[in-house]
Amino acid sequence: MYHSTSSPREELSGPRRGPSETGSPTGTRNPMADWQMRTKRPLRGPVREEAGPTPKNYITPAGLQRLRDEHRFLLSRERPAVVEVVAWAASNGDRSENADYLYGKRRLGQIDSRIRFLTKRIDAAVAVDPAAPRPGSAATRVFFGATVTYKDAAGLEHVVSIVGIDEVDLDRGYISWRSPLANALMKASPGDRVNLRAPAKTEHLEIIEVEYAPIPMDPFREPLGAQSTPKVERS
Repeated sequence: MYHSTSSPREELSGPRRGPSETGSPTGTRNPMADWQMRTKRPLRGPVREEAGPTPKNYITPAGLQRLRDEHRFLLSRERPAVVEVVAWAASNGDRSENADYLYGKRRLGQIDSRIRFLTKRIDAAVAVDPAAPRPGSAATRVFFGATVTYKDAAGLEHVVSIVGIDEVDLDRGYISWRSPLANALMKASPGDRVNLRAPAKTEHLEIIEVEYAPIPMDPFREPLGAQSTPKVERS
C-alpha cells in the first residue's frame, strides 16, 4: 500500500499553474525526445464499478504484487516524468495551441485515473494463496485458487484456474472467480455435474479433477521507454 500526504492532482493543479511554480527549464534539450516512446503507449482504462460498498477483491499474492508494482511505477516514475514534460511544454508559449501541453495534460489525467483505480483494488485486496493446504473436504472442492478439469457435453476436457478479476488470462485458462463459469463450478467436487447457464442455452459439465497448486503469474514489466525519464536542468 502506498500513502501520500497529498493527492496526485495536488502536484499539478491545472493550466493556471505557471513555470515559476513547477520550475523553469533552462537547457536547450527537448525532453520530449526521450518521451516519444511513452506517448504512444495508452494506459488501460479502469473498469467502471457499481456504486456502493467496495467488494472484496480476491486475488493471488503474485497478482497483488503486480498491482503494487504498477502503482509504484506510476507514482514514482511515470507521473513525475509527465509532470515534467507538461511543465516544459507550458513554458513554450500559448497553451491552447500547444500540442505537447494538451497531450501531456490528457495523459496526466489518464495516469491519475489509473492510480486511483489501482489504489481501490489494492485497498480491497484479499490475497489467497492457491497452493495453501485446504482442510478436509475443501481440498477437493472448487473455491478461489482451484485449478479445475471438467468435461463438457461433447466429452471434451477443459482445464481452468479460478483467479482474481485483475488476473484473467483466457489464453492460459485463467478465469475470474466472478465469471459465470466459475460460479457454476464453485463448491463442486470430482464426479459432480453442474449447469452452466447462458442466455442461449444451458451446458451440462462434469467435474473431473480439482487441484490446488501454484498458478504462475507474469510480473509487472515497465513499458518500453520507461527508463528514458526526461531530465531537465533547472535554475
